[in-house]
Amino acid sequence: MKKSFVILGLVSISFFACKEENKDANTNNETPTEMNESSSSGENNSTSETMNADEAEANSTSEMDLADVAMNAENLSTFVAAIEQAGMTVKIKGEGPFTILAPTDEAFKQLPEGTTENLMKPENAEKLEAALSYHIIPGFVDSKKLKDLINESEDKSYELTTANDGKITASINKNDQVVLTDGKGNKAMVTKADQKGKNGVIHSINSVLMRK
Repeated sequence: MKKSFVILGLVSISFFACKEENKDANTNNETPTEMNESSSSGENNSTSETMNADEAEANSTSEMDLADVAMNAENLSTFVAAIEQAGMTVKIKGEGPFTILAPTDEAFKQLPEGTTENLMKPENAEKLEAALSYHIIPGFVDSKKLKDLINESEDKSYELTTANDGKITASINKNDQVVLTDGKGNKAMVTKADQKGKNGVIHSINSVLMRK
């Protein structure tokens, strides 16, 4: 009889020990799954946040007009000051669309000494407006469209007509950069393309263009 109780007790202990081992094994098996789910969720949230940030930046840019885009752009402070001095801010805030070839601050510094300061004088407002209008193209021409127009032409160049009926010839150099040739034969390169606003696009250029 005693032997029966001993055997029964050993069997019971073995049963409960096996049950606990199975429980621990199940717990261990569940943990990686939960961690993977948590990790996956974190990665998805991070990716979603990055995409939302990119979309927000794109939307904020597209909601600005070209005057605001120029004001927020790097290295265009002289151009913005000239636009304001010429009373053209309202124009580039208009419906458009416009394509602006905006000389950088360094481009204005390349002009003969005193040229920019002289143009900024109130008595030279008409000259300043004419000089700036030569840098504005009616219509929307981003870099892709311009390159397509150049490549589709027989001589691999395309003539742009400015807001004051001036002519600028666009071509592409061996480094796939857009080169602009003004009425006097001077050349400028696009240094930063496709700064888009709700009423057009701005391309920064490294030289001030001159009408013939």
